[in-house]
Amino acid sequence: MPKPGRTPSSDEEIHASWVAEPPVLDTTVTLAEYDPRWPRLYEREATRIRSVLGDRVVLLEHIGSTSVPGLCAKPVIDVLLVVPDSADETSYVPALEAAGYRLAIREPHWNEHRCFKGPDTDVNLHVYSPGCGEIDRYLRFRERLRTHETDRELYASTKRELAARTWKYIQNYADAKNGVVDDILERAW
Repeated sequence: MPKPGRTPSSDEEIHASWVAEPPVLDTTVTLAEYDPRWPRLYEREATRIRSVLGDRVVLLEHIGSTSVPGLCAKPVIDVLLVVPDSADETSYVPALEAAGYRLAIREPHWNEHRCFKGPDTDVNLHVYSPGCGEIDRYLRFRERLRTHETDRELYASTKRELAARTWKYIQNYADAKNGVVDDILERAW
């Protein structure tokens, strides 16, 4: 999800956010047509996350393009996890790591966002604290795309156009979608 009011990320910002070196893409982005297995993959991850975090899960939702029937997507399951305090890594990171998740991104300067990669499915597990505005943005965007075919088609065509370009980092592709995402979100409010 794009960061509101943010200019495209510099290489330095990308490197600073990654726990290890950010993976270099240096190619186009692969999009897949909607796969009805994606919700089942989310449910498997949700079950695993709930089993290791228990009542530390404030909210758990399938987000991103794989959560929107009929929408093309990178075949990566995006998951939104809200915990009591995403900055308090000792309260949830060890449990997720024991379940095979790997902390990939730490952004204390941006809503205390953390992102994990999944253990056996290509997953982006986005972690935030209650009250973070990004939570509502993710959910409104998902619902807008699920219920408004014109916006879903606009987003899909923009993604296809951008995916055909060569990007150094996947974040560059994500940043390039900011304009269309913001336009769609304006209609969702």
